[in-house]
Amino acid sequence: MQFSSQLLENAVNEFAKLPGIGKKSALRLVLHLLKKEQNEVEQFSEALSKMRSEIKFCSRCFNVSDTVICNICINPMRQQHLLCVVENIRDVIAIESTQQFNGLYHVLGGIISPLDGIGPEQLTIDALVHRIKNEEIEEVIFALNPNIQGDTTIYYIGRKLKEVKVKITTIARGIAFGGELEYADEMTLAKSIANRIAVEHYISQS
Repeated sequence: MQFSSQLLENAVNEFAKLPGIGKKSALRLVLHLLKKEQNEVEQFSEALSKMRSEIKFCSRCFNVSDTVICNICINPMRQQHLLCVVENIRDVIAIESTQQFNGLYHVLGGIISPLDGIGPEQLTIDALVHRIKNEEIEEVIFALNPNIQGDTTIYYIGRKLKEVKVKITTIARGIAFGGELEYADEMTLAKSIANRIAVEHYISQS
């Protein structure tokens, strides 16, 4: 792809670094910005820069936040006894979009995957166990992607909670094995949460 402007090419190359964005898509985005007024482009740039420099991670659940504790955690209308464990921030967004869950979250930051060099120590598992032991949590719902790594993570955490008096469930297998939560349609995801099953039964069937 030939460019008559080095500035244009530099901008295209930067956009092309984004996931799912090829050179042609990057070029369309850059050309779209060229049509915008200067102040609009500056607002766009400032929003990205400010997000990167000022965004935080909730010290309680590890979700993205503008403050030390996120809006979900401090919302008194949320069910404080219900805790949904997810792999990443995208999964929180996916579940919230269903408007069927009104509890709290805990973001692990990944799942156990020895082949990828990811062990329990790289995740927020210890913080999760501490929360369950010290907060008035009555039920823990595992909403992890239905694959081998997800099952391994559920089993590992379940073992660490063996002596804790808390109900442990997982979302129903309405999500196909090997699928990812963020790509599931809202109705399927909502039903999977509503029809969650006990982890003991879930592991015995795996």
